[in-house]
Amino acid sequence: MLQTLNIYLDFAASSPVRMVNVHKGVLVECDPAMKQFLLHLDETMALGKKFILKDLDDTHLFILAEVVHTLQDRVGELMDQNSFPITQK
Repeated sequence: MLQTLNIYLDFAASSPVRMVNVHKGVLVECDPAMKQFLLHLDETMALGKKFILKDLDDTHLFILAEVVHTLQDRVGELMDQNSFPITQK
């Protein structure tokens, strides 16, 4: 399930002047196994960059909106690899 959210505010605590970074993101709800797959893609930078903005809980992630279509393609490829055709007898 994907739900678009308009902004994600990230306060840069390390800088002396409080700067705000705004990101357009998508809230993703998934099972823990799919979340682990998404975390793996993020850690290995399989999409060319890190895309998880915030790991919220066991079943929710907040990700960059710009990677949604690419991510859906990758998940589709994973599902194709793990599905087997039913042959008729």
